[in-house]
Amino acid sequence: MEFIAVLLGVFGLGTGAGLLVIRNYYHICQPSEVLIFAGSRRPTATGKTIGYRLVKGGSSIRLPMLEQVYRMDLTNMIIDLRVVNAYSKGGVPLIVTGVANIKIAGEEPIIYNAIERLLGKKRKEIEQLAKETLEGNLRGVLANLTPEQANSDQIAFAKSLLEEAEQDLEKLGLVLDSLQIQNISDEVRYLDSIGRKQKAELQRDARIAEAKARKTSIIKDSENLRLTALRRIQKDLEIAKADAEKRVRDTQTKRGAMIAEVESVVMSDLAKVQAEVAVQNARIKQVKQQLQADVIAPAAAECQQAIAKARGEAAKIIEQGKAQAEGTKKLAASWQGAGNNAKNIFLYQKLELLLKLMVASVPEVQVQTVTVVDGGDGNLVPKMTAFAEQLRQATGVDLVQMANRLAQTEPSVKGKETNFDFKQLPS
Repeated sequence: MEFIAVLLGVFGLGTGAGLLVIRNYYHICQPSEVLIFAGSRRPTATGKTIGYRLVKGGSSIRLPMLEQVYRMDLTNMIIDLRVVNAYSKGGVPLIVTGVANIKIAGEEPIIYNAIERLLGKKRKEIEQLAKETLEGNLRGVLANLTPEQANSDQIAFAKSLLEEAEQDLEKLGLVLDSLQIQNISDEVRYLDSIGRKQKAELQRDARIAEAKARKTSIIKDSENLRLTALRRIQKDLEIAKADAEKRVRDTQTKRGAMIAEVESVVMSDLAKVQAEVAVQNARIKQVKQQLQADVIAPAAAECQQAIAKARGEAAKIIEQGKAQAEGTKKLAASWQGAGNNAKNIFLYQKLELLLKLMVASVPEVQVQTVTVVDGGDGNLVPKMTAFAEQLRQATGVDLVQMANRLAQTEPSVKGKETNFDFKQLPS
């Protein structure tokens, strides 16, 4: 019994010692952390020798007196970024805010950088170090972008920032899971003006799109109305066509009776017209005979009489013309014989007519005494007497006889008649 008690005591002591060893030297690693057993040296995959070993997502026993255990948290760290007066390309200062998710790298070989640089640092210190690194990279990326580029495509901006910050964070043993640019602004309201311009362009595009949509709608409505009107017209056309065909059939049905009726009427009218034609032909014959007796025969007689009369007058005119032509020929011959005196002879022939016209214009005047005043040379009376005699012989006009005849035919107004005789004129 004592032996059993000793064995039980020894077993209890061993169990207690084992529990004490497990409690102090056996370490379990959580999935969101890594255990670093410092003290033992081992080679890495790259050929580098390090003085620690890593346990991730498992468990291990620390060698007493040879190793020391450190825990490193691999959970996400949320960092709020805010960069003020970050000058962009073109010299415009910008204010950029964003959110980054980073964590300590859990994969080799980047975790070696994290162990060497971050082991033993508090979480706040790690977050501040990552924040300052990201803000520096953010300023560097903004220096190569215009405000329009940074504001118009924030996804591309964040991608450029990730590419820029990746190497710097790997040197620290950090991994950037995500980066979200929340806002980009500036104190000089440069981006606001761009935004207003873009807003105006969007409103313009929206109005244009609305106008195009309204135009399309109006065109569609007009097309629908046109199709509806065409269908209505087609329907009306079909109805009218059916009515026309019905009327044609009705007309064709009635055509025979109407034709027979019209033919009977026409034949009756034709008989009447034929009878009337015979009567009118007889009447025309009678009228022709009456016209022949009353109009045509007297007119023909008058025509013959007029023709005979016209022929007589024509013969008379012809004879007169011949006589006048003969007289004209003789007159022309006498003129040719007279030579240069033909003009004077013609004037003398016309003098009788002129004197008659002159005397007729003063019918109340009667010549009692004609006094011829001599010019002083004593040749006036002989000249006048010679002139009257030459005129009588050349033209047949006797001035003395004409003056006496005129004096006899005209009534005396006062005094007695006086015969005019050039021979009795005082010399």
